Amino acid sequence: MAGAEQEFVFVVFWAFFFARVERGRWVRVLGNMSREGSEGLASILKRWAVSGLGVWLGSYFVDGISYDENSTLLIVVLLLGLFTAVLKPLLVLLALPFVVLTLGIGVLFINALLYLLVGNLVDGFHVASFGAAFFGALFVTFMNLIFTGWIGGARRSSFRVRANGSAGSRRSEPKPRKVKAKDDVIDI
Repeated sequence: MAGAEQEFVFVVFWAFFFARVERGRWVRVLGNMSREGSEGLASILKRWAVSGLGVWLGSYFVDGISYDENSTLLIVVLLLGLFTAVLKPLLVLLALPFVVLTLGIGVLFINALLYLLVGNLVDGFHVASFGAAFFGALFVTFMNLIFTGWIGGARRSSFRVRANGSAGSRRSEPKPRKVKAKDDVIDI
């Protein structure tokens, strides 16, 4: 593992690559791109940066997780993002009864499995046990929860439901249906 100063510079670079301070306030660098699809790219890059911060914090605080070089950390983040996008929905679907019975906590175990898989695939990234993978994945999950507003991925839309006319109109009673002679209607 590189020195603590190099790691700190690496994390600071990731954090300030996507945002900068201008006249005392934060300005988005990649968030102000055009609407023709590059906003999705900015969201993906931000998500990778936050995941990189989570993996770095996990390797720093959790015993049993380590990496050799910063380039290894970049490969880990890319693979973790790919597995989260492709494999995680399939695993959640297959383990849906378990996820429902555990009230969503089962998703943390799926994240830990993906973290352990990346640890086994990437040379230079070492995950000692499932417990270490669980707590490392927990760091990545918490970083994603903290920075969700900055990433801007899950935007909730609000809508208003109107019934029978405009929102300000009073609701009128339904008019009774006229019964024809041929109708077989039983009114109770």
